Amino acid sequence: MKKFEEKTLLSQTLYEGRIINLDLEEVLLPNGNKSKREIVRHPGAVAVIPITVDGKVVMVEQYRKALERAIVEIPAGKLERGEEPELTARRELEEETGYECKQLTHLISFYTSPGFADEIVHLYVAEGLSKKDHKLDLDEDEFVEVLELTVEEALEYIQEQRIFDAKTAYAIQYLQLKRQMDQNNG
Repeated sequence: MKKFEEKTLLSQTLYEGRIINLDLEEVLLPNGNKSKREIVRHPGAVAVIPITVDGKVVMVEQYRKALERAIVEIPAGKLERGEEPELTARRELEEETGYECKQLTHLISFYTSPGFADEIVHLYVAEGLSKKDHKLDLDEDEFVEVLELTVEEALEYIQEQRIFDAKTAYAIQYLQLKRQMDQNNG
């Protein structure tokens, strides 16, 4: 048995949606007691930090119904069944921003909310950007405005809560740290 493992005794899908499923599981705790867990099942996602030749970050502003407001984010999207994360990253970059990239580097993968969800986000850095003649169509329920921000502007957006999601804040913090390390080593 793994350390702190909770053995699943019973699992029931309460909801099956287009993006998520919701499961209710009865588990046996390490101390022998039983408990219930509500788990959001998600196929995973990608997020992309697109960096222009002049060092700006390409972002999108879009309305998020769960927050009842628009926020500024790095391009991101859900993995399609059987699709490799790198392919998803390239597709989402092009769909949301109209850019394609010469170089796409996997940075890290992380769980967004492991207390109740299994969603994993694969974070990429996209460089060597070029504007496509025409961008791929957005999803029919997706409306975005493309922005290009310096790291300083993005940090201001975080302070103003215009950037208000973890993946984008993480991306900006990464860029800030990378720039400091490059300055110290250069």
